[in-house]
Amino acid sequence: MKDALLKLGTAVLKTEAEAILALTSRVDDAFATACDYLLHCKGRIVVTGMGKSGHIGDKIAATLASTGTPAFFVHPGEASHGDLGMITARDVVMALSNSGETDELITIVPIIKRLGVPLITLTGNPTSRLAREAAVNIDVSVEKEACPLGLAPTSSTTAALAMGDALAIALLEARGFSAEDFARSHPAGRLGRRLLLHIGDIMHEGERIPMVTGRVPLSDTLVEMTRKGLGMTAVVDEERRLLGVFTDGDLRRVLDRKMDLHRVTVDAVMTRDCKTVGSDMLAESALNVMMEHRINSLLVVDDGDRLIGALNFQDLLRAGVL
Repeated sequence: MKDALLKLGTAVLKTEAEAILALTSRVDDAFATACDYLLHCKGRIVVTGMGKSGHIGDKIAATLASTGTPAFFVHPGEASHGDLGMITARDVVMALSNSGETDELITIVPIIKRLGVPLITLTGNPTSRLAREAAVNIDVSVEKEACPLGLAPTSSTTAALAMGDALAIALLEARGFSAEDFARSHPAGRLGRRLLLHIGDIMHEGERIPMVTGRVPLSDTLVEMTRKGLGMTAVVDEERRLLGVFTDGDLRRVLDRKMDLHRVTVDAVMTRDCKTVGSDMLAESALNVMMEHRINSLLVVDDGDRLIGALNFQDLLRAGVL
């Protein structure tokens, strides 16, 4: 039984892979024309389809929307009962049907044409009624379904989904859509945090910045470090210009030298050549700076080298940058 299951699973994947590979020859003039309609759409792409084609259409609409082409899905059955009002003369309609004869789609085609809206179809039958009514039809037919009975939509839905992805990515490139653009559509995801979150969004500010002046005794410096909990403190002058930083590492070196914490001032033992960043730097870039220089915290300064913030590795971790 196990061998039979493995054999069948492998056969399904091979059949669907062959169906996708066969589509490469159909990335042709019809594909380019469809891209042109989509690229110059002044409204939104309205994707529609029944049954399994509808599920695929819903995903294609989501992919288009997340890659710079505003799109949404409309169920063709609901369209006949009021949802056609969602379609405007500025839109483009993309309809999916393996047979190309889906009644619910055929019913709404006259209304779509009356609006003067371009109709792009993805069908498995280039001579079907839906394909003939379209401004452009993309052939997504497959030699056979992966289902042993030849009944369940398998290869055909995979082919339609792959062609939808091809359209979406072609448009992405044509629009010059960037990783930053993608992140703006996905602000809650890790990519969004990496590409949109700046140091100024997560840094400690105001009273939360560990900070002392240069003539402060080490004992007072340690109190400030402990109170602010960042494992370091900035050392500044009277105008808040940065002089250096005192870290846990500096403290260990002071203790090794058996120095008097009450008599030694922080400016005598601080690290003067410390790494600083600006508040407009991406948080991910701050992480790279920390890793490159093997440090756990950074001080944030303005253009005049005045201290405006601080952050450490834990701040980046809490922000989800890691």
